[in-house]
Amino acid sequence: MRHRVAGRSLSRTSEHRLALRRNMVLSLIEHETISTTVQKAKEIKPFAEKLITLAKKGTLAARRQAISILTDRDIVEEQDGEFVTKGTVIRKLFSEIGPRYLDRSGGYTRIIHLAKRRLGDGGQLVLLQLV
Repeated sequence: MRHRVAGRSLSRTSEHRLALRRNMVLSLIEHETISTTVQKAKEIKPFAEKLITLAKKGTLAARRQAISILTDRDIVEEQDGEFVTKGTVIRKLFSEIGPRYLDRSGGYTRIIHLAKRRLGDGGQLVLLQLV
């Protein structure tokens, strides 16, 4: 019986699931859209929306909570063959993404199903985007 068993196991250990969730949310914040499978997208969506709700508060305590949940990662872009740091993911979350959704009470992400399937196992692909 599945009583009180929440979330998907995704055929991973708990540490691997946590790392997967953190890395995918960091990529979602950095690029604002990612391509993944349906199961991973449905697992990541509430995690990302809670972080955006924290960013809407904008307080120092909320920023520290977000840093403890995620790890602060640099946003790096290539310009003229050199890599240039454009800031951090937490700074983007609190300075750009949080204020963008101040008038919205929820539903910051959306899942768009793609027609193509993943090469190898044929998994259904989706786009997870910020609205």
